Amino acid sequence: MSYMEGKRTATIARETTETRIALSIAIDGTGKYDVDTGIHMLDHLLEQFARHGLFDMTVRAESHRDIDHHHAVEDVAICLGQALGRALGEGKGIARMGHAIVPMDEALAMVAVDMSGRGYAVLDAPFKRKKVGDMESDLVRHFLETMAREARATIHVRLLSGSNEHHKAEAIFKALGRALDAATRLDERIRGDVPSTKGVIEGGQP
Repeated sequence: MSYMEGKRTATIARETTETRIALSIAIDGTGKYDVDTGIHMLDHLLEQFARHGLFDMTVRAESHRDIDHHHAVEDVAICLGQALGRALGEGKGIARMGHAIVPMDEALAMVAVDMSGRGYAVLDAPFKRKKVGDMESDLVRHFLETMAREARATIHVRLLSGSNEHHKAEAIFKALGRALDAATRLDERIRGDVPSTKGVIEGGQP
């Protein structure tokens, strides 16, 4: 992991009896990605997140004994959340908060993020079908909750409209990328300062 001006990067490796994950992220990227989780829908959503958040990201995931993708999705979310937290370090100079409203045809998603040091997710994003692509639709919720906890970020997601499950999930991940891009940007006006009246991000970053 590196935390230097102009080089906010982190690499996370996680191996359990169920999965093996390797994930790298560069906050100050251009949206380049190389993603292979073995779950086509998860790959697609992570690619949207990276491209529209302008994060450079590499993800490799292998699953063992994972019948319904639950463990793979959860462990990728753990690694992504931890990588974001480590790459940001103390959070000095960041805008800290960001939001985005993103359409995807008939779907419209709003995401607001606070890199607060407190992991919390509030989700109002119902899916009517059991699956979105080759992934259980409830795993969208589980991914976001897990990522918020591990990144120690407050994430609010609200699906304002939508009927197509793919469009709804894609709009959410595009908005998540854009909101996190805004929240993690460096603000020259507070260069070197932590954006909190406490002088520290609550709880610190993992």
